Amino acid sequence: MRRRRFIGGIAASATAWPLRAWAQQSALPVIGMLSGQSAEGYSHLAEAIRQGLKDQGFVDGQNVTIEYRWAAGRDELLPAMAVELVNRPVAVLLTGGSAWATISAKAATATIPIVFATASDPVRLGFVTSLNRPGGNVTGVTFLGGQLVEKRLELATQLVSKEAVIGILGRPRDPRYADNRKAVENVAAALRRQILFLDIADEREFESAFATAKREQVGVLVPLNDPIFNSHRGALIALAARHSLPAIYESREPVADGGLMSYGASIRSTYRQVGVYAGRILRGEKAGDLPVVQPATFELVINLKAAKTLGLIIPHNLLVAADEVIE
Repeated sequence: MRRRRFIGGIAASATAWPLRAWAQQSALPVIGMLSGQSAEGYSHLAEAIRQGLKDQGFVDGQNVTIEYRWAAGRDELLPAMAVELVNRPVAVLLTGGSAWATISAKAATATIPIVFATASDPVRLGFVTSLNRPGGNVTGVTFLGGQLVEKRLELATQLVSKEAVIGILGRPRDPRYADNRKAVENVAAALRRQILFLDIADEREFESAFATAKREQVGVLVPLNDPIFNSHRGALIALAARHSLPAIYESREPVADGGLMSYGASIRSTYRQVGVYAGRILRGEKAGDLPVVQPATFELVINLKAAKTLGLIIPHNLLVAADEVIE
C-alpha cells in the first residue's frame, strides 16, 4: 500500500511539473513574427532580430517568447496568420518579408504595437503618417529600396556595352512594383539605355524569366526590391551562373553566396533594429513615439570569383569604390 502511494506521488509530481513549467513559460511576454517568406530563407534575419532583442536585455526562451509565422511566399496566408497572432495575444507584432505582412498586421489590430522592416516607402503605403512621428501603433525600419534600384541600374550600365539590354526582374504582385518600375523607366530614359522587364508571379517562373533573358540577349540583370529574391537567392544565383548572366542584388547575402554584385543597406542591421525597437516597446515605450529608422550607410559588395567565372572584368572605379571585395 505504501509502495502504491509512493508511485502515485511520483505520478502526481510528474504531472504537476510540466503544468508549472508551462505556466511559467506562458507568463513570458510573447512577440509575434509575421513574415511573407520562409524560415529557411530568412533564418539569418530571425537571428538578427534575436540579437536586437538581446541588446535590450531580452532572450528568447528566458524572459520572452517568440512565435513565428512564415507564409513562404504565399501572401494570401498572411491575413489569417496575423489574426492568429493577435488572438494569441502577442505583446508586439513584428513584420517583414513582404509588404503584405505589415498590411495584414495593420488590418488585424489597431492596438498591439507593430514593428516593420520594409524596402517600401512606409508613408506612401500608409504604414505610418510620417517618418519622424509615426503615430498610432506602428513604427519600424525602412532600407530605402526604391531609391536604390536606380543606383543599381546605374551600376549595371558600367558592366556592359551601351548596346546591351538590361533585364529588370520583378513581381507585379509586390506593392512596390509599380513605383520601382516607374523609377527604373525614368533612369533608363535619362541614361538612354534599353531595358526589358521580366515579370514573374513567383519563384517557379525564374526559369522562364531567364530563358526569355537569354532569347532577348539581356546583358545584365537587376532584380527589383522584393523579398522573394532574397528568400530564393540560391535558385537565382544558380540560374544566373548557368546562363552566364551578371546580376546586381539589393543586399550582401546573395553576393556572399556566389552572386556578382550588390548595392544597398545592410538587411541584417535593419532586422536587428527591429529587435531593438521590440525590446524598447516591451520596456514601455510607445510604437507611435519611435521614429522610423532609415539607413545611414550603404554598401557596395563585389564577388571577384563570380566575375571571373562570368568572364567579366569589373571596372577599376567600382573596385575602388567597393566596401567589400570577395576574392
